[in-house]
Amino acid sequence: MNQNLNQKIYVAGHCGMVGSSLVRELEQLGFKNIVTRSHSELDLTNQSAVREFFVSEKPDQVYLAAAKVGGIHANNTFPAEFIYQNIMIEANVIEAAFRAGVKKLLFLGSSCIYPKFAKQPMTEAELLTGTLESTNEPYAIAKIAGIKLCESFNRQYGQSHGIDYRSVMPTNLYGPGDNYHPENSHVIPGLISRFHEAKVNKASSVTVWGTGIPKREFLYVDDMASASIHVMNLDKAIYDQHTEPMLSHINVGSGVDITISELAHTIAEVVGFDGQILFDSSKPDGTPRKLMDSGRLNSLGWQATISLKDGLKLAYQDFLLKH
Repeated sequence: MNQNLNQKIYVAGHCGMVGSSLVRELEQLGFKNIVTRSHSELDLTNQSAVREFFVSEKPDQVYLAAAKVGGIHANNTFPAEFIYQNIMIEANVIEAAFRAGVKKLLFLGSSCIYPKFAKQPMTEAELLTGTLESTNEPYAIAKIAGIKLCESFNRQYGQSHGIDYRSVMPTNLYGPGDNYHPENSHVIPGLISRFHEAKVNKASSVTVWGTGIPKREFLYVDDMASASIHVMNLDKAIYDQHTEPMLSHINVGSGVDITISELAHTIAEVVGFDGQILFDSSKPDGTPRKLMDSGRLNSLGWQATISLKDGLKLAYQDFLLKH
């Protein structure tokens, strides 16, 4: 990577799972000038505070990984907070970055931007072709707005101001820094926590919600960080060749999906739980399949490198450090 290692890089959301991984990856690559602010130091929903920050810091690159995130329970309980806070964060950061002369910005979205019944595997072209999943629609709408903010600024100011704002959409992420909350966590941290508890308490069985039949795709968070840095630093001519001005986002996935049943058995093995795994089919399954088509990213020279089993071992080590 022929990069100026002294350029100033602002990672928004560095305390989160993805943001902290981005900081680790950038430091490993030798970048010396990484700027961060915690939420208590800078409230990204406060427009004047964000503008002041950009005027004083003037970063060269921005990774926008800050967001209000949560599982189904949190999305269902706080829909107004999810849409309002995420739209404000994106709008404030992207607009203030432009005002401060930032030429390069990468917005991190989510696979929930795609319609509930999108064709599988989901290509970038599936965006805005159908109705969203109702439980996280407010969050998804905010993430779609982030993509469109980047595209709109590029269309209006790309040539006149030389800006190049890009977007990446990750599949389900897991790894160090994940949320293991019993109600608000996603499937992998939730199962790690439950199988660990069952092992410690010598429980004879663990019951998993649903039939175990639905398939899901997962990506280790450090792979997401490396993909983000790869996309941020692609030559503009190459990036433009593989995207369109109004369909410019890039999917980031492992390209492999497995059933929830296979996932549960793999996590049980990694954790060391040898009891029975039961499935409660009276509980909802959700969408039958959610697999991203990452062909666009693969053709741009990036592939996931960390297998699910290896990633789960690393995730469990992280869990043990915190519990």
